[in-house]
Amino acid sequence: MAEQKQGKPRISVMVPCYNEEESLPLFRAEICRVMELMPQYAFEVILVDDGSRDGTLGLMRQAASEDERFRYVSFTRNFGKEAAMYAALQVSRGDYVVYMDADLQDPPALLPQMMEKLEQDETLDSVGTRRSSRKGEPPIRSFFANLFYRMINRISDVRLIPAARDYRLMTRRMADSVLSLCEYNRFSKGIFEWVGYRTEWISYENIERSAGKTKFSFWKLFKYSLECIVAFSTAPLAIASVMGVLFCFASFVGILVIIIRALLGVSSAFGWPSMMCVILFVGGMLELSIGILGEYLSKAYLETKRRPIYLARETEEDLRKKREKEGD
Repeated sequence: MAEQKQGKPRISVMVPCYNEEESLPLFRAEICRVMELMPQYAFEVILVDDGSRDGTLGLMRQAASEDERFRYVSFTRNFGKEAAMYAALQVSRGDYVVYMDADLQDPPALLPQMMEKLEQDETLDSVGTRRSSRKGEPPIRSFFANLFYRMINRISDVRLIPAARDYRLMTRRMADSVLSLCEYNRFSKGIFEWVGYRTEWISYENIERSAGKTKFSFWKLFKYSLECIVAFSTAPLAIASVMGVLFCFASFVGILVIIIRALLGVSSAFGWPSMMCVILFVGGMLELSIGILGEYLSKAYLETKRRPIYLARETEEDLRKKREKEGD
């Protein structure tokens, strides 16, 4: 069992995990190798089990038993990656904190370079990472991802960096600011930018998963993008209002045309197909506007419930106490 050395700056490595039984041993070996390359720092590795249904939790227990640098939090069910990221940050004790995924798409080998960049510039509070290319990603997914970033940066006050990863190193000061935003509907990339600390970026080539399958389908990514839009922009509400004004103006003009034609004695042609198309179009726009309002209302409704972001079933402290009790 490795001893935690005192008197050194501590780095908290925070790793959300969902069904990562295949990749977690590979991640553990790699992060241990990187920690050995940075003896000037103390480490804690916080693994968060987001309701996994495979052997992920067992591997976390094993890591915590064999190496006291490893800690874990296990949820009662799947609360989502955002909840896992929040939980890891909440229990972290480091002077610096860093998020990374367990599938090694966020290479731990970059951590020494990130730490060096952060310590060399006192004005920095964060070092983020971004992919220099989307090599290996399906073209349709890349197209919609780029479209999303262009759109959100036009309609939101926060500026999101295209191809940015959640892999980010932060000072404790910035981490505490992120923690202070305890909203239920979370979008961390937007929150990182909203708190406003200075960030430098490191680019690297896209890396495929080391093992296992991705947990983010196209549909989940689409819903995740909606979370961002609703959380950091009210532009859709304004668009709905503008559409309402335009349709009212168009209907007013149409009424004037009908009255003028009647006064001039010009007969109107009956165009049922075109009329139905107009009705369906206007009805669709109304439904869209109601949907936009409903999306914002649903988020406000969830916030007013004040439910916890996650519920923890077990931590490494529970495991330790259980084994101590069994030893007695």
